[in-house]
Amino acid sequence: MNDTSFGLPSDLVELFASAEVPLRLAHDVLARLGAGAARELRDNPWRLLSVPGVRPEQADFFARRLLGPDAGPQDPRRAGALAGHVLLRAAGDGHTVTPAKTLLAALEAYDPGDAVEAVRGAIGAGEIVAIMDEESETELLGLAGLTTAEDTVAEGLARLTATADPLPPAEGVPATVFEHGVSLLTGPLEAVEETVRALAGGAAVIVTAATDRAARAAGGSLSVHRLLEPGADGYGRGVEQPLEADIVVVTEANFLDVERAAALVDACMDGTHLVLAGDPAAPSPRTPGRVFGDVIASGVIPVADLERSPGGAIERVAAAARSGELLRVDPSDRTVVIVPAGEAREAAHRAVQLVTDSIPRALGIPAEETLVVTPAQRGEAGVNALNLALKERLNAGPGPYDPGDRVVAVTDLPQAAAGEFGTVVAAKPDSDAVEVTFPSGTASVPAVALRHGWAVTVHRAQGTRWAAVVAVLPGEAAGSLTRPLVVGAFTRASRHLSIVHAAGPELAQAVRDRPEPSRRTRLADLLRENLTDL
Repeated sequence: MNDTSFGLPSDLVELFASAEVPLRLAHDVLARLGAGAARELRDNPWRLLSVPGVRPEQADFFARRLLGPDAGPQDPRRAGALAGHVLLRAAGDGHTVTPAKTLLAALEAYDPGDAVEAVRGAIGAGEIVAIMDEESETELLGLAGLTTAEDTVAEGLARLTATADPLPPAEGVPATVFEHGVSLLTGPLEAVEETVRALAGGAAVIVTAATDRAARAAGGSLSVHRLLEPGADGYGRGVEQPLEADIVVVTEANFLDVERAAALVDACMDGTHLVLAGDPAAPSPRTPGRVFGDVIASGVIPVADLERSPGGAIERVAAAARSGELLRVDPSDRTVVIVPAGEAREAAHRAVQLVTDSIPRALGIPAEETLVVTPAQRGEAGVNALNLALKERLNAGPGPYDPGDRVVAVTDLPQAAAGEFGTVVAAKPDSDAVEVTFPSGTASVPAVALRHGWAVTVHRAQGTRWAAVVAVLPGEAAGSLTRPLVVGAFTRASRHLSIVHAAGPELAQAVRDRPEPSRRTRLADLLRENLTDL
């Protein structure tokens, strides 16, 4: 196995080479289709569309390379894969189901032949599930994995509710945690953290979070991903090998998507008390579903609202944003600093200056303890541009990765969940393998699973807090700002927050008037069906 095929089956490497498809896609294909990916793609080249980000024209090119003139636009295999692609794209916006009429209308743009028959075929093959919403009399379609996951979460929460016995109370923790099999702790992040730390000291209590770093800060040790023991064939923990705990606490549970939540609920044995703790004002995950929000919206799971008067400047700014307001900050208090910028390039320049000079010099917080967050991946003040500039100032080298670089996992790895930060300890320019130290230890991982991590999107940062945060809000991303996104950016900081403000009046408008876009999900309704009589 050569360097460019790190961790890939040889038949998949050979298939991609023969079709002249970039090998970087192969890791995502392997994650989606498993060890038999090469065989599946030979049988149906359009299965390449199961990888997020692959466009129909790219899959058509791949099919022509494998099938030659037989790769026609109205091949039923193509139409079925396109149906899955449209649903996958909707899942990228957080939806778990899509109205059938919406799907069929979207398919027409790709000249699929008989779209209705293609969808029926995908339903018959078990790839898509059809569900009738009785209330609206609307047929909904969803990817089988997502609809199954929602069912699993609803049924699992009902099971835990029905099987849990009361536990002895503990000081500083709401009684609902000990009285009910499933409960929610909601409130500002600081109040949630205080309560979770009180729980973490108890016997037979597991505290988990989005990342190992976040779990350790909350009194636990492992991310949900690593707690479930990832392996080549999925998670080791589940119905056959459940977690052994009286209480499982998930902190900053907003990060939970429906598939991760399903795996966790399955791994909780009968009698376990499951506690989901988080800030309802924080953003939902970028992945499908909104488990935390849906559980709250269901109205059938007990909620303990944790009240706390805002203390420091960061808490006050975040509390105001939750209420739809931008708080004026005291310029003499350097805990929160507003840094105005005229346009994106200036915003990026000021952010780099803050990280590399102003914050270390004025506050004594080194760059190693500072994170830059921004809504955008691209653009002059997006994550990509900011990381290039920060690498040049903090750890210049021949790259793309050099020892000392801060990186973040962008996909789940055996050693780290997506969103986990690490430090490069060894890398070769001509190798696809990078040696990285994560909280779990040092491991060799595929470079395609990493990005530089001095700057990340607000969504990527959820679940971890840093001593200092520079929140870059450029005008080019102003239209994508929402109140939860702003709250999510502000609450990543524990000691200092710099807000590089180039969004103009859009920032105040977003905080005042712009909630998250709605998501089409089924979980709240399923919970009402499963738990109303319990």
